[in-house]
Amino acid sequence: MNSENIKKVTNQAIEQLVAALNQGRSETLTQYLAAIGRFHRYSLRNVMLIASQKPTATHVAGFHAWHKLGRFVKKGEKGILILAPIVRPKHENADQDDTEESSTAVYFRAAYVFDISQTDGQDLPEIGSFHGDPREYRDRLGKFIGEQGIAFEYSQDIAPARGTSAGGKITLLPGQSPAEEFATLAHELAHEMMHRDERRSSTSKRSRETEAEAVAFVVCHAIGLQTGSASQDYIQLYEGDAKLLTASLEHIQKAASQILNAIGAEVSSTPPA
Repeated sequence: MNSENIKKVTNQAIEQLVAALNQGRSETLTQYLAAIGRFHRYSLRNVMLIASQKPTATHVAGFHAWHKLGRFVKKGEKGILILAPIVRPKHENADQDDTEESSTAVYFRAAYVFDISQTDGQDLPEIGSFHGDPREYRDRLGKFIGEQGIAFEYSQDIAPARGTSAGGKITLLPGQSPAEEFATLAHELAHEMMHRDERRSSTSKRSRETEAEAVAFVVCHAIGLQTGSASQDYIQLYEGDAKLLTASLEHIQKAASQILNAIGAEVSSTPPA
């Protein structure tokens, strides 16, 4: 393994990601955005109600909303009580599944939603899904993180986020597949390496997420994980684009190369299938 090979693979991976971003949204991202568009946004009052009744809830929707998404509430499941607005007559719509407070509300009635764990049916599109076996590189990545003086732990409390970086501490959501955990760890490590100095104040969240996910893409690509459109979709969810990515190439290449050298990756010049 030599630095020249790593540089070559890093450049190839970035070129591939730039090309994907230039092509626009993938089908997966389009389906995902359409799906989450059907979920309602909830007031703080309803968020508190949901959390108190089902702390593990991640995606909630009404009975009919789930039906539109191709999923069905399991028999015997108990609904989560929220407060739905009753609006003025001119705004009433018997078919509308209103579950949020409105400036036109006259009063509120009890309504029920269900968490995705209470349903069966079609899978929702996934964003950021990596596949494959990271093999020994997962342990090597963890060792490298420890050598940098970065604390690492798992916590269910960060759900629905898969990972967080808090300046010297990385937290991962437990239960991810080995490939997804490796990708998430690489993403959060990139934040620690690139966005904990003066660059944090001079960059936007949009650019930082683009950079971190580009590093994760390069590292995962290099060790042979199947990346699909995962990083492309993630970047576009943060409204990142190819122009934004190419403006950060120097920083992305430096961080990715440092990680790949540290984990001793035997990189291949052939992109994974």
